[in-house]
Amino acid sequence: MSSISGAPATPSGRTGGIQVIARAGEILRLLGVNDRGLTLRHVAEATGLPRSTVHRIVIALADEELVSWDPVRGKAEIGPGLVGLALGRGHRLRDTVRPHLEALSRRVDETVDLVVLRGDSVVFVDQVVARQLLVVSAMGAVLPAHATACGKALLSALPRDEVAHLLPEKLLPCTANTITDRAELLRQLEVIKVSRLAYDHQEQAEGLSAVAALVRNAWGEVASITIPAPSLRFAGREGALSAALLETCDELDRVLAGR
Repeated sequence: MSSISGAPATPSGRTGGIQVIARAGEILRLLGVNDRGLTLRHVAEATGLPRSTVHRIVIALADEELVSWDPVRGKAEIGPGLVGLALGRGHRLRDTVRPHLEALSRRVDETVDLVVLRGDSVVFVDQVVARQLLVVSAMGAVLPAHATACGKALLSALPRDEVAHLLPEKLLPCTANTITDRAELLRQLEVIKVSRLAYDHQEQAEGLSAVAALVRNAWGEVASITIPAPSLRFAGREGALSAALLETCDELDRVLAGR
């Protein structure tokens, strides 16, 4: 039996091209509910697809940044390309936030980032680079949540048991200042819930500090705005940067809630 276009139909009644899309969708949905990634074998077993087919689709999705493929660990995860698509849903969070990021960057004369949580990592989805030179994480960069101000802010929005589930058993150090004790990190998250401010004092990179806070839209989507700066400059401006950040987040919360 042939399709209307004349392309041969698969046993399921779908043409080859449509079937590939369906299989890609199935793989993406599977990866979306597994925060720490899956091996090709696990994906093949869960979907019933041949491992060679899974590998081909994963590599194609990775080329489009819809999947992150780590050949060293042999694991696939949801990619940064899907973050922008997710943020474009509903209220188009990123588009709404962008002018406020630009205004905040001008106000403090520092780089400002918009970040979301993906499993136990954070993904940078938008960025306004300031005139002052700073080596910053590029858009799409993925960093460990426990070692960043933005990651700690995002983790503080989750229930304690969910945080414990997301975090790896061993928190790997990025620098000598990284919090690697899970209990200590959980205690810090409780403080962040009250203060609304999360800090990174050379925990992710030597010589770099940051402050971060959360914004939410009416659909419950959460992102973090963070201001990184060289630690020497940050130390003298921590209070001013924190106050400017909270004012921006308060204004954004009102805008995103439709008030």
